[in-house]
Amino acid sequence: MSNRIFTEKEIKRLSANKYVKSVSAKGITYTEEFKHIFIAENEKGKLPRVIFEEC
Repeated sequence: MSNRIFTEKEIKRLSANKYVKSVSAKGITYTEEFKHIFIAENEKGKLPRVIFEEC
């Protein structure tokens, strides 16, 4: 876990992402759809950072 705190501007931008279920200053909760995509892509060998950047 990171000690990073999201700004209001970052929270607003993250909230607009279709794969983000909820976001607060301290964390992000992703949708079930994203979790399935993440697992499938990761099993194909795609790096986590790349998956997050693409989604």
